[in-house]
Amino acid sequence: MILTLVFLALIPAMSWLGLWQFHRYQQTNRQNGSINASLSAPAVAMDAISKPGGTVPGDLTYRTVTASGHYDTAHEFVVRQRTDASGDDMGFYVVTPLVTAEGETVLVNRGWVAPPSGGGAADYPPVPPAPSGEITVTGRLRPDETSASTGIHQRGGMPDRQFMLINSGEQATRLAEPVVAGYLELTATSPTPPAADEAELVPGPSASNNSQSGDDAVVGKGVHLPYAVQWWLFGAMIPVGWWILLRRDIREAREKAAEAVAGAGGEPVPTAPEPASQS
Repeated sequence: MILTLVFLALIPAMSWLGLWQFHRYQQTNRQNGSINASLSAPAVAMDAISKPGGTVPGDLTYRTVTASGHYDTAHEFVVRQRTDASGDDMGFYVVTPLVTAEGETVLVNRGWVAPPSGGGAADYPPVPPAPSGEITVTGRLRPDETSASTGIHQRGGMPDRQFMLINSGEQATRLAEPVVAGYLELTATSPTPPAADEAELVPGPSASNNSQSGDDAVVGKGVHLPYAVQWWLFGAMIPVGWWILLRRDIREAREKAAEAVAGAGGEPVPTAPEPASQS
């Protein structure tokens, strides 16, 4: 009876787990559809869809955006604990503020650089020089990073010009111009700088690099649905297992009863027929 009650409790639990995984599958498909739509949409000016003090709409994440102006290299900074395109090496992201003609600042993630060779954790890494003069940058629109969205926790007492997150609100406290919400993940610069003056560009969302980009893009599309089916199959197998155990218990009870009668020297007592198997 106890085992039967456990089985009865497991059936709805596994059904719920299957539904949860199926809803995750649907959610991921919606996210992927939104991301693909943003990536394939024509480029727009970043300040046309994101403003200082605002937030980046979720359905516009990864939208191709442009911004024109000049780099403010005096306020350039790096972001710690970021991996390269392969996801194997830890280093920094280089973020340089771009001051536009409208007097606003756009944070531009210029890419990944390696840590200083032989230096300590507090040392500033070697950074490729930012292009001078008026330029136009193109990239993917990304929302402000937070501890909740990235799992990266803020730290106090950080070395000069080093941060844990790319966050326009945090940078607005140290920059003179209003900072446009979110940041631009660089894909191209015009005029094109020499290759030696470029950091390793951050790759776009894909199943292979999602773990380092810190979002839900693509991952789970081929995982959640099989998990949902797996939980539902487990739930369907419980009644089958219960029936098999019941038949085994009845058979063992009949055998013990027959042995007890034989040991007493009496005739075997007829027992109730075993439940017929339903096919």
